[in-house]
Amino acid sequence: MESIKVAAAPGTAARRATIVDVATAAGVSKQTVTRAMNNMPGIKAETRDRIQQLAKDLGYVPSRFAKGLAQGAQISVGLAIPGLTNPYFPAFIASVVEHATGLGWQVVISDYVDKAVGPVSAVSQLAPQVDAVIGYLGNETGASQEILGRRPLVLLDLTSSNSAGQVSFDYAHAASLALDHLAGQGRRHITYLDYVRDGGLSVRGQAFARRAGEMGMSTTFLNCADSAASARETIAGFLAGGNRPEAIVTFNDLMAAGTMKALTAAGRSIPGDCAVIGMDGIAMGELLTPELTTLALDLREVGAVAVRLVERLLAGELSPAGDDSRVVLKHQLIVRESA
Repeated sequence: MESIKVAAAPGTAARRATIVDVATAAGVSKQTVTRAMNNMPGIKAETRDRIQQLAKDLGYVPSRFAKGLAQGAQISVGLAIPGLTNPYFPAFIASVVEHATGLGWQVVISDYVDKAVGPVSAVSQLAPQVDAVIGYLGNETGASQEILGRRPLVLLDLTSSNSAGQVSFDYAHAASLALDHLAGQGRRHITYLDYVRDGGLSVRGQAFARRAGEMGMSTTFLNCADSAASARETIAGFLAGGNRPEAIVTFNDLMAAGTMKALTAAGRSIPGDCAVIGMDGIAMGELLTPELTTLALDLREVGAVAVRLVERLLAGELSPAGDDSRVVLKHQLIVRESA
């Protein structure tokens, strides 16, 4: 049979071909492509051969997911998480498991602690077992995608990759919510307690710096490890140096808990002397005294969106390089007692 050559559209050479590309080139439905690629009945041999050749020329390789649908195999999705000590991650995992098992999928979890080597190691452990990976992978996306090959990767809290699905968060919106709220209380100097390993500011911290500058607010930035204990120690030292912050916004709710402990130990009232706002919206915030005001994500929605992206990428309905593979979610400000 003569090979059929199909020209790629400008700028799409690096994009993985999808079932939609094959269906469009062949002038048939996605269902017909599925039948042809899996040698299923109900399709003429000539049509099947033509579609299979087009798929080969386009570089389309059916995922194990697509084959599994045809053959009745169970689908597995991997979840790479940077540790489980922050209650945010178990809540997120619960959502992924809920929505994945609702599709009849299996979820395989790999947690890591050391970000210098952890993400790639986690993906390497998951790769032989899964059809796709959802993960908080930091800057290790290139190596992770290389390990997975054509299998889909959905990144959380990252927007720098053009080869993976993404669920990111609008930190500019979050910063506006928090700073507008504090400005409404007459608080004009904001201390931001950040978490970043490599110096500078985190993406969250950068968003707060930009918004505070736009509002003419003064800011102080501190940095600590990602734990309540480290936050408590950092804020205690800050207060011992004679500083009297009027509002502290923290990288996450765990750090807010440590911040509140340090303020209380130093005799500072919350929110009278100093307001505190956390981020993430974990359930623990309601158990603190005073209850924590926080920038909350709907973690059930985060998990649902990630699973839905995996489902559509596996089915070939989306291209990893397409805009539809990128979803941006927003925080909401939950006003309680601390600010």
